[in-house]
Amino acid sequence: MPDFVWDEYHLDQEINDRGIALDMDVVENAIAFDAKSKAELAEKMQELTDLDNPNSVVQMKQWLADNGLEMDSLGKKEVALAVKTAPKELAEVLLLRQQLSKSSVKKYQAMQNAVCEDGRARGIFQFYGANRSGRWAGRMIQLQNLPQNHIPDLEQARGLVESGNYNAMELLYDDIPDTLSQLISTAFVPRVGMKFVVADFSAIEARVLSYLSKESWRSEVFQNNGDIYCASASAMFGVPVEKHGVNGHLRQKGKIAELALGYGGSVGALKAMGALEMGLEEEELQPLVDSWRVANPNIVRFWWEVDCCVKDMVKNRVTTETRGIRFFYQSGMLFIQLPSSRRLSYVKPRMGENRFGGEAVTYEGVGGTKKWERIESYGPKFVENIVQAISRDILAYAMRTLSHCFICGHVHDELIIECSMDVSLDAVCEQMGRTPPWISGLLLRADGYECSFYKKD
Repeated sequence: MPDFVWDEYHLDQEINDRGIALDMDVVENAIAFDAKSKAELAEKMQELTDLDNPNSVVQMKQWLADNGLEMDSLGKKEVALAVKTAPKELAEVLLLRQQLSKSSVKKYQAMQNAVCEDGRARGIFQFYGANRSGRWAGRMIQLQNLPQNHIPDLEQARGLVESGNYNAMELLYDDIPDTLSQLISTAFVPRVGMKFVVADFSAIEARVLSYLSKESWRSEVFQNNGDIYCASASAMFGVPVEKHGVNGHLRQKGKIAELALGYGGSVGALKAMGALEMGLEEEELQPLVDSWRVANPNIVRFWWEVDCCVKDMVKNRVTTETRGIRFFYQSGMLFIQLPSSRRLSYVKPRMGENRFGGEAVTYEGVGGTKKWERIESYGPKFVENIVQAISRDILAYAMRTLSHCFICGHVHDELIIECSMDVSLDAVCEQMGRTPPWISGLLLRADGYECSFYKKD
């Protein structure tokens, strides 16, 4: 284990030990609000359906079928789609089901379980939690997957919960479970007289991928502080695209393509990213994949360079290299050495056959079933591991640069710093955005905001 990784671990332990403060008034009132709201919703649901247990999937499916709406699943996406086309009476029941199925209260309960006597939650970040990339993982409260905030009057809504004013909450907000869900992040607060500075890297994975693959037009976008989603759409469709301006409607297609296709994804990846729900048509998806790949030939080339390097190494046990990334075999493992000199490891690699009948590299590890198994991989997937691992190393470098600050939390590419009111946001972002010496030439940028409670901007 390199010494610098031990240094990162020591810093991680300091951050875990100092913890992050919780506003327990918000936490406890949110739990009480949720219980009251769910009881009212369940009573209303029972009145409308006359079911013994409106929460029962079997009973609800049967009731909907009896009323002319056959549904194979009552999952989140299926219910959201059905609400749009169902008759008014059925849509009302489906909306109630949506609200009742919100599990937002579980986060608040996790906060109750995790909080220490001094009002801070500790030990919520697991060092090297992600199997492949070595990224941190969330524990207990799971800061890594908090719902985003979309309500415009966030501070007002939070104030109602903090003061315990359920009647006003009920009067002002139609969907209390959803409002409580959006308020989860606001339960994290700085100490009295302090503020949070929240700083994050702008499009870190897109920047790293562009740098490694030498996709120069993308690097120019970052150099000029441009919008990568607009630039991507412009490259794909051959027309100028401006956010809220000329051809602005194409930006969403550029965004979906950027998020879904950078690591070899195709139509399935676009669907998983919610392309159909965002208004794209099924017949648009394959042309979107093709357009993105034509616009990014160097990224596509990089996928298959990595694929060749890994296969050559596994077959012939020789050291291979591309774009400053080394692949070698040692002690029964495939190692990928990153620019930082940290290594990713894959146990007992060998050649196998993929589901299409072609050859693939397989290795042993914890798979999607959470069990130890043989996992199949290929070039674009290894590229995803590499890019996310380098992004993680850049965050760790920024954490060490800012270790003189009181870092109390971090999420993927974001740092949460508790500090006095006179600390400069610009100075924090400048220090965070410094490029590590081991990846000279990578264009980084950090943006941030100040707040009196944490929020997901």
